[in-house]
Amino acid sequence: MTTTPVTLRRAVAADARPTAHVWLRSFAAALPTVVRAHSDDEVRAYLRDVVLPRHETWVAEDAEAGIVGMMVLDGETLSQLYLDPVWRGRGLGDRFVALAKERVPGGLDLWAFQVNKPARRFYERHGFTAVEYTDGAGNEEREPDVRYVWLP
Repeated sequence: MTTTPVTLRRAVAADARPTAHVWLRSFAAALPTVVRAHSDDEVRAYLRDVVLPRHETWVAEDAEAGIVGMMVLDGETLSQLYLDPVWRGRGLGDRFVALAKERVPGGLDLWAFQVNKPARRFYERHGFTAVEYTDGAGNEEREPDVRYVWLP
């Protein structure tokens, strides 16, 4: 296990591929029963061509391991927060949420799949409240989800 500090920083274009790698590994580990709507290559292209250039994207970077986490803010929405599975439980998610609250101090919302109980517990620990449950008809995966809101 590395002992170097992990830095949170804004993503740059060169981060697209390693950020997509984190997204893909995290999704597979956290959501094994959810059928992804897009191929690996489509995810990589979307992160490279849409997410990084158009949204406030942050990465967690370890000097030895490289990019180990990512977070995307889309206005008042925390739209993505993914950690490489081996980096879970080290406080990076806590740091990302604190950063999101600092960047959007008036309040945040997010969506989580209902089956992702660890993520839901994590957000609830950070003061997010479930305000809406859906049958998944509004997301590409057609997976039941829940909308959370945090207000200061």
